[in-house]
Amino acid sequence: MAELLPFGEDDPFTFLDLGAGTGNLARAILSAYPASTAVLADFSAEMMGAGEREMQPFAGRYQYVEFDMSRGDWPAAIPASLDAVVTSLCVHHLPDDRKQGLFAEIFSHLVPGGWYLNYDPVRAEDPVVAAVWERVNDHRDPELKRRRTHPTHEERARYENHVRHIIPLPLQLDYLRAAGYAGIDVYYKQLDYVVYGGCRAG
Repeated sequence: MAELLPFGEDDPFTFLDLGAGTGNLARAILSAYPASTAVLADFSAEMMGAGEREMQPFAGRYQYVEFDMSRGDWPAAIPASLDAVVTSLCVHHLPDDRKQGLFAEIFSHLVPGGWYLNYDPVRAEDPVVAAVWERVNDHRDPELKRRRTHPTHEERARYENHVRHIIPLPLQLDYLRAAGYAGIDVYYKQLDYVVYGGCRAG
């Protein structure tokens, strides 16, 4: 995802990592672009506390902001104009109407030429495709098959929460189009995991 951002190595820019958790994605971008600065938003105090420890090598180049993506009230600590926004493994937890609302809110915060990228799982519309994804994933990680076919109560609950709001990819791209993004594409795909996004035209 860092490589997809349209900046030179020494370009100064500010990006927002929504649902940042402990900052894995933000750290990758900050490492790739030494002049960049990050705003990391998350709703979990525990995650942000752990993230503060993980982010120490980038002290002075980032700040954490408390923000619950399931709500539309963006805190004032998030800049009104951003060069890029990224999300990773979090948007799929939101119901469809909130996904749509979030994409529009992100668009409104992007400067002209700014980019939004999301990494997330998607659901197959074709059961044949779904079966292929499942078979290959089981082969790569046999523990996945065990958890799927013989889950513990906790594993079943966690899985059901994980997949509850996962939707097909075309619908999510339609949400981006409706919000006004240009340059929309699936920039990376491996089975059911994708990186998609677009920009606010300059």
